[in-house]
Amino acid sequence: MAADGRRTVPGPRGLPLLGNMPEFGKDPLAFFERLRDRGDFVRWRFGPSTMLFIAHPETVGELLTEVEGTFDQPDLGIAVRTLLGDGVVVAKGADWRRKRSLVQPSVRPRQVKSYAATMAGCAAALADQWTDGQRVDIKREMTSLTQQIAVRTIFGTDTTADAQAIGRAMDVAQREIGDEFSGLGGILPDWVPTRGRARIKKSVAVIDAEVARVVARHRDGDTERPDLLSRLLAARDETGAPLSDQEIRDETVTLYVGGHETTSSTLVWAWYLLARHPRVAEALGAELDRVLGDRDPGFDDYAQLAYTQAVVKETLRLYPAIWLLTGIAKEGATLGGAPVRPGTRVWSSQWATHRDGRWYQDPLEFRPERWTVQADGTPAEDIPEYAWFPFGGGPRVCLGTRFAMVEAVLVLAALARRFRLDVDAGEIRPVAGLTLQPDREVLATVRKR
Repeated sequence: MAADGRRTVPGPRGLPLLGNMPEFGKDPLAFFERLRDRGDFVRWRFGPSTMLFIAHPETVGELLTEVEGTFDQPDLGIAVRTLLGDGVVVAKGADWRRKRSLVQPSVRPRQVKSYAATMAGCAAALADQWTDGQRVDIKREMTSLTQQIAVRTIFGTDTTADAQAIGRAMDVAQREIGDEFSGLGGILPDWVPTRGRARIKKSVAVIDAEVARVVARHRDGDTERPDLLSRLLAARDETGAPLSDQEIRDETVTLYVGGHETTSSTLVWAWYLLARHPRVAEALGAELDRVLGDRDPGFDDYAQLAYTQAVVKETLRLYPAIWLLTGIAKEGATLGGAPVRPGTRVWSSQWATHRDGRWYQDPLEFRPERWTVQADGTPAEDIPEYAWFPFGGGPRVCLGTRFAMVEAVLVLAALARRFRLDVDAGEIRPVAGLTLQPDREVLATVRKR
C-alpha cells in the first residue's frame, strides 16, 4: 500500500502465459482506461511478466522526474530501435546526457523562432491551393504538409521527392511498430524474424539512404545552412568531439518523428474536433480575425494566439499523439511513498489520465476554455501538474515540445484564418501505433470563411 493510503489492486484476470496481452493488443486505450478505473496502482500481466499501471498525476510526476534517478528508461523493443537507433529518446545514462546536450541547442526557443517562417509559409502555400467546396482527405493533407515542414527545417531541402520518400517509409515503419508493440512481437526475442520486422527494416533502409544522401550534400557544401541537420553536424561535446555519422542519422530520424508524426496527428484531430464543435470554431475564427486580420501568422503572433494555443492543448489532452510511457524501477524506487521492487516495469498512459474526471470537469468534452486565464488572472480550471503530459516531463521531457507547439499553432492559424473544414459525419476512432492516428481517411469539404 502506498504511503498516502492508495492500495495496489489486481487488474483484470488474464490468460495463462499470455496474461492480459490479448485484451491490451485489441484496444490499448480502452484497456488502460479500465485499469485506471480500478485504482491508482494496478497490477497486470504482459505475457508472463507482472507490470504496474499508474494514473494519478502525483505518481506520474514521480515516475517522470525520477527517470535517470530511481527509474530507468526501458528498452523500447527491436522495432523502435530499428527506426530510432540509439538516439536521444532511446539512449540512457551518460550517453543520453551527452546526446541531449548536443541536440538541445538545435531546438531552443531562438532556433525555433528561425523555423517559424517555414512553418507558416508552408501552411500558407497549402491554403493557396485550397478552393471553396473542394473535397480533401485531412489526414493526407496534414501529413504532406508536416512532412514538407520537417524536411525543410531538419534537412534544409525543398524537394518533394525527399519529403515523399522519407514520408512513405516513415508511415510504414510507424504502423508496423504499433502492431509489433501491441501484439506478440512485444514479447518475442529480438532474433525472431517476423514479417512486420522485415517491413520495418525495409522502410528504415529507405530512410537511411535518404538521410545519408542529404548528410553528404551538407558536408560537401561550403555555405552555412540554418537547418537542424547543419546544427547537429556542427555540434561538439565537452571534449570537442562531434556526433558520429551513425549518431547524426539517429538524431535526425528522431527529430523527424517528433517534428512530423506528432504534429500531423495533432492537426488532424484538431480539425476533427473543430468540425464537431461550431462554437469553438467560431471563437477560434474571432481570435484569428482580431490578431491576424488578412495576413498570415508569424512567430511574434504566437504569444497573442492564446485561444489557438488552448485549442491545440485541448486537442493534445483528448488525443495525445504520444499515449504511453514506461519506466523500470531501480534500487530505492518509490511511488506514493511505498517501495517499488527493482526491475518492475511501470506503465502510465496520457490517454487515461487526460480523460480522468477527477482532474477535469466534463473530461470527454472538447473545451479549450479550460486552458485560458480568467479576468482576475487565475486559471479557468485548477488542473494538477502532470494531469496533462503529452510531451512527457522531467529530465527526459521531449526536446521538440516548443517546436511542436509553435508549428501546430502557426499551421492551424494560417489555415483556419481562411477556411473551415466540414468533416464528414461518422466517428473517427484513434489507433494506438507509434503515435495516435485516425483509423481511416478523414474526409472533409473545404469552406471559405
